This record gives sequence, C-alpha cells and structure tokens, in this order.
Amino acid sequence: MTGVVRKISSARWDSPIVARLRQFIDLGAAEVDTLRALIECELSVERRRDLVVDGYEYSKLSFIKEGFAARYKLLRNGRRQIINVMVPGDIIGLPGSFLDQATFSVIALTDIKLEVCSLEGFVAVCHRQPRFGLMLTWLAVQEAMSYADRVVDIGRRTPVERLAHFLLEIHGRLVLVGASTETSFDLPISQEVISDALGLSVPHLNRMFAKLRTEGLITITDRRIQFIGKKALCLLAHFQPARVARIPTVQPLKHELIA
Repeated sequence: MTGVVRKISSARWDSPIVARLRQFIDLGAAEVDTLRALIECELSVERRRDLVVDGYEYSKLSFIKEGFAARYKLLRNGRRQIINVMVPGDIIGLPGSFLDQATFSVIALTDIKLEVCSLEGFVAVCHRQPRFGLMLTWLAVQEAMSYADRVVDIGRRTPVERLAHFLLEIHGRLVLVGASTETSFDLPISQEVISDALGLSVPHLNRMFAKLRTEGLITITDRRIQFIGKKALCLLAHFQPARVARIPTVQPLKHELIA
C-alpha cells in the first residue's frame, strides 16, 4: 500500500470511527485520547490502488476517514466478487489483520484518507483497557451482520430488491457517521463496482436503477441519491435496519463495593 503519509495533528480529533463507536458505548475524553494516540499516521491513497492484497500479510487497523473502498475476491478466471463496500468509519484490517495472510483484497474506490494504527498497538491497549477489546468485538459483530445480508442478497433477493437494499444500507451507515442527510447521500462509485457487489451485469443494474426512478422511489443527480419514497423502498427491499445493542455497563460486585 502506497500513498502520502502525514502525522496526526494535535488539534481536537474528529474522526468517523469515534462517531461510529459512540453508537454503542459512552467514550470518555481519556478513551478518545487513548485511541487517538494509537494512530501512527494519516495516509492518503489515490483511487484504484490496492490497500490490502489477497495472500499477503496485513497487520494494521486502518480507520477510513474519507472516501470509499471495497473488500473483494478475484477469481482465477478474472471474475470479481465485491464482499462489501466500505465507507468512512469502517476498518480496513478487520478481519484480514487477524489472519496469517489476508484472504481478500481491499481497493480504494475513490481517493481515500486513512488513520492507521498497528494491530500490535491496539492489542496492547486491549490488555490494559478491556473496554477496547469489547469495542472491537462489537465492530466485528457489525461486520458479520453485513456479510449475512450479502448472502441473503445473492441467494434470495431479486435484482431490484438487492439494489434497493444496497442503497438503504450504504445510506444508513453514512448517517451514523454524519456523512449524509436523512434523505440523500453521495455515491461516488461506478456501476461496475455496484454490479460486482450485487452479482449483476452492468446492463441489468442499469435497468434496475431505471425501474427505481420510474417508480418514483429515487432520483439521481451527479451521483447523488435522493430518496423520494423511502418507506416504499424499505418495503421493496425487505429492509430491516438492525442496530447493535449498546455495550452493557457492568455493576461492581458486592465485595468490590465493600473493599
């Protein structure tokens, strides 16, 4: 992975990963500072560059600050399946960094900015502060939910349902980190990428976009998606947004209170 590296500024840290974590845990100022201290650098990478390569070691946790990426598998015959599209607040290196060798590649779909920390450094903090281990577990659960939806997409949803679900899912993830409005969002990726994610040909995908527009469910202007009939779109997609429960607060044991 190549790109432009710069050190994180000492100014107030405002990162999408913090916004995402706060959906399920109350982060104190000290914990935010600890997480910020783990960031070794900010890395800028141009679009179309691989960030992780299938079959090679990757030992970082890179938080997406800006831009879109995709985790994918390239078969020997040249066909590509995109496993998931990654947005600000997502983590490159989950799960690849927990394997001896990455089993999927990750490519920058747009120019992208990453906040990079070492896996070893993050694990060391988990030993000292177990709450960071819990955060990573909760993030891994969200990843698993996303993969399960892809299975349902390919196995049971019709092409137009897949597209509707994909648009609603990306929008929901961007809302969580403050990167979209309640009814619209920018989708600066190609139809080839979306077709590889949904298991459709580009011409078929074009017809599904046209169907959603004709039925008055969405409009598209300069790659900005606007929901017109969001409730109807949710019904069409069988969309059931599931939010991970907050990490429970554990009460001290009685003997700890006495001590």
